Amino acid sequence: MAYKTNRDAKGEAMRVAFDQRFLDELSARSDIVDVVGGYVTLAQRGSEYWGCCPFHSERTPSFHVRPDQQMYYCFGCKKGGGVVNFVMEIENLSYPDAIRFLAKRANIPVPEETRDDGSARLRSRLLALNRDAARFYYDQLHSPKGEAVMEYMRSRKITRRNATNFGLGAAGDEWDGLMTAMLQKGYTQAELIAAGLAVKGKNGGAYDKFRKRLIFPIIDVRGDVLGFGGRIVDKDDQGAKYMNTPETVVYSKRRVLYGLNLAKKSKRGGILLVEGNIDVVMLHQAGFDNACASMGTALTQEQLHLLSRYTKDLVLCYDNDDAGKVATQKALALLNDTDFNVRVLELPKRLVDGQYVKQDADDFIKYQGKDAFENLLSGSESGMDFRMAQLRSKFDLSNDRGRIEYAAAAAELLADVANAVEREVYTVRAAEAAGITPDALKLEVRRAFSRKARKDRREQERRDLRPAAAAQPKERSMRYENTRSALAEEGVLRLLTLDDALFGAAPPLREEEFSSPLLGRFFTALWLQRENGGAIRLSALDGAFTSDELGHLAGILQKPESTDHASREKALRDYVRIIKEERTKRLAASEDPLAAAYKKYTKSPDGDGGTTNGD
Repeated sequence: MAYKTNRDAKGEAMRVAFDQRFLDELSARSDIVDVVGGYVTLAQRGSEYWGCCPFHSERTPSFHVRPDQQMYYCFGCKKGGGVVNFVMEIENLSYPDAIRFLAKRANIPVPEETRDDGSARLRSRLLALNRDAARFYYDQLHSPKGEAVMEYMRSRKITRRNATNFGLGAAGDEWDGLMTAMLQKGYTQAELIAAGLAVKGKNGGAYDKFRKRLIFPIIDVRGDVLGFGGRIVDKDDQGAKYMNTPETVVYSKRRVLYGLNLAKKSKRGGILLVEGNIDVVMLHQAGFDNACASMGTALTQEQLHLLSRYTKDLVLCYDNDDAGKVATQKALALLNDTDFNVRVLELPKRLVDGQYVKQDADDFIKYQGKDAFENLLSGSESGMDFRMAQLRSKFDLSNDRGRIEYAAAAAELLADVANAVEREVYTVRAAEAAGITPDALKLEVRRAFSRKARKDRREQERRDLRPAAAAQPKERSMRYENTRSALAEEGVLRLLTLDDALFGAAPPLREEEFSSPLLGRFFTALWLQRENGGAIRLSALDGAFTSDELGHLAGILQKPESTDHASREKALRDYVRIIKEERTKRLAASEDPLAAAYKKYTKSPDGDGGTTNGD
């Protein structure tokens, strides 16, 4: 069996065993270009491929795939590794689950794992528990215990068909209804707590987390139930209006969008992003089945990566209160440097008893109808139109001071627009709004653009003047204590992967001679590949190191190195010499000062203990 060391999000190691022949076959049938190409549009440049990174927002491709090494690396966010690590990152999977994912893709049966620390089993158990809990809540909704929730659904005009489509359920007015049912199915109290379905009590017992609530199962795009959302149905209830599953082994609110499992199948095209679960349910019921919502948090990079698999067209439709406008601004800032086409649907306020009140998408459809919402959706403005309108509303443009301040603020905003044509169009519009000439505002935009460019250059110069700091890994836990030695150690690793013929039968260095424990571990792992007769590849280390560690190694392998054999031989000798020199210095520095002084001032020419220098 072949054993790999995988590390969870906390960096704790676990042992997972898969048959080596199975891993070799899986590697051969999981070409990294094919796998990554399923998520990223790649353009070939010579023997390599480039695309926009799926892990952070960018317009200019910095994501690099090397078929020869079966590895990827992003020069922007510094993520990198092999095909298994890519799947772990993009799908938010553990190492064994990523192996299963690729095996299913390649239509290869997965042999049973012979050893693990229980993490894979826990994930499997929690997913099964969530599925059974969803069924329990669904059955509760259609029983006498769910009557209060059913009455609430009738008041919100949620149809039975739509409720079934979303798998809605009910948590009854009892402290341990779910716990009792799940314990009878063979689940443990510890598993219920780990899944976020139960809460530990002060007396050591536990009770149901969700009670007297309408339950929304949170289902991912693969159909797994990751967690739950719950809304109170009793207006006199003093509890939180909405409650979601906490972060668990299987659920991370940053990585999931409520309703995307259904929205991704829509024929409408694009995705409509709203704030709440009820909004999603009611929009789907009204025919807007491309709606989904973030889980009680602002839009995140991880959610954008998820959305990018299905569309490049987004419509933001958040509530029209101050919080909704702030959420829209934050989302637009996040989307600013992406290739998404973004529009904003700003819902008008509703007049009630002589006062204008906020309304969400559900309210608008309820009072205005779905045709009115369709018209509003068709006329939604671009993200930049929204930002410019919000900026304009902050200034009094009826006086000179307001126009001057608005022009300065607009220039700063427009300086961040990468597309020159878009920048020109909005500069003219802003000038018209301020009542000044377009040429005057264009000059201000150019000045703001120049200030931004100078600031970026100064920051880059400061980084360039600190080469030691620039050489350090991004993650603090991997920082180098001896930069001179570590850079030489990086060179040894590069040469080993580029041309292992430079090395003899025995390794030129031992792991303990490396100043960086991480680089020493990398060297040992790569050398073992060489000894086992296989090609030295970073992709074979997937599962043996954390994602951050693999990203760092991928970055090391991207740095330039000598191209001809003779230069590489000299470089290897120099690297090894530097590493040994620095190790000698470290050993000397760690020696007891009194013992070092005794050695320095003592000689023993006759070998019998000697005499001291001096009188």
